[in-house]
Amino acid sequence: MFRTANPSKGLIRCTLAIGMSLGLSVSAFAGVSESEAARLDSDLTPMGAERAGNAAGTIPAWTGGLSTPPANVTYSAGDHHADPFADDPILFTITPENAASYAENMTVGQLEIMDAYDTYKMNVYASRRSCAFPESIYAANRQNAVNARLVAGGNGVDGALLGTPFPIPSEGVEVVWNHNLRYRGHKLTRQFSAFSPSFGGGFTAIVVRDQVIFTYADPAKEAFADLNNISLKYMQTVISPARRAGEIILVHDTINQVEGPRNAWSYSPGTRRVRRAPTIAYDNPQSYSDGLQTADNFDLFNGSPDRYTWELLGKFEKYIAYNSYRLGSDALTYEQIAQERHIDQDLVRYELHRVWQVEGKLRENQRHIYNRRVKYFDEDSWTMAAADLYDARGELWRIQEAHIIQYYDVPTCFNGSEMVYDLIIGRYTIQGLKNQEPMINFFADELDESQFTPSGVRASAAR
Repeated sequence: MFRTANPSKGLIRCTLAIGMSLGLSVSAFAGVSESEAARLDSDLTPMGAERAGNAAGTIPAWTGGLSTPPANVTYSAGDHHADPFADDPILFTITPENAASYAENMTVGQLEIMDAYDTYKMNVYASRRSCAFPESIYAANRQNAVNARLVAGGNGVDGALLGTPFPIPSEGVEVVWNHNLRYRGHKLTRQFSAFSPSFGGGFTAIVVRDQVIFTYADPAKEAFADLNNISLKYMQTVISPARRAGEIILVHDTINQVEGPRNAWSYSPGTRRVRRAPTIAYDNPQSYSDGLQTADNFDLFNGSPDRYTWELLGKFEKYIAYNSYRLGSDALTYEQIAQERHIDQDLVRYELHRVWQVEGKLRENQRHIYNRRVKYFDEDSWTMAAADLYDARGELWRIQEAHIIQYYDVPTCFNGSEMVYDLIIGRYTIQGLKNQEPMINFFADELDESQFTPSGVRASAAR
């Protein structure tokens, strides 16, 4: 098993231990040294990934990724993103019959689903390190590496802005924050479908439109204090089916979850009232997943990390869903994607990538339906690529999978769609599909802060 040593970890942990023995708090230490941060321009990429490939040659070196539409695709603004790697052949296919031979590079969840479903398979392709971000993000990462720090016992961040807060992490919760605050543009709108097939394979797609202002990524903010402890403002409206059309939720997520926890509101067409919605958090069921995922499973993980202790287990090479442009093609219908117990696996592209592995264990005196969570974060984007979710008995219950793609027109790299497999009841839910929907608008400058208020929700509902 491949494990990457971080030469800075020992020094950082030693420094923290000395500081704590002197009665200092962990929050007194900000970031890494200037010399350590300089690695982001040498052996590390500007995102903090290893610039070099692996020794076996199965993971290539990062050479900049796709920061503009590649020459071999036809792309115009508003198009679904064409696959720049469509001609790549399948290197090999992992099936229940041969999975044991590839177990070292598979997640526990992947092995379990192979064991549970004899029709499940993973087509593995050449690894393409396609992720790229704007130069402004890279510059912010260099500043954050030195200035960012954990506060509130790890349940908040201070001193970071715009980019990855901890590009050279030393703690598991830092990696979780890297995911939560990763760059996905500043203002965007999108429309996507979600569905949860029944045991017979039938489903009703729920179509939603969401709008988001990533306050943390606002290029006009010059200092951390300018954020007013808000990381993002998010509004989601149900478009169909008709029985649910017009439902709206509004979320203001915070950066220091102790200083100010998430605020959320909901609007129901039946009551025509906007109400506080404290249940849009933690392990409360997500409204359109048919009970198959929790509120904090959206985007694979979101919200406060406070109910868990997070241990950084290291970096490993795993097969993850990557560059699955075919799955997001506008030539596909949702009926072609959905199957009874899993989606059509011929549409998913898997590649070998290095991932940070983090284990979350439920704290004493805290409650959550997941007693333990093992998460895998892509080193090139900090997007959470997969997770194994365990119940109170310690049994693997659900597994998550993200389908990461490079939006080369922005540029930014994150999950194009995501899913949860429930191994106990044998069903799944998938969301984020835009095949039959308009493509994401990453440049929605028309969005205004006034829309993301309870009164803004009422105005939106009246239209």
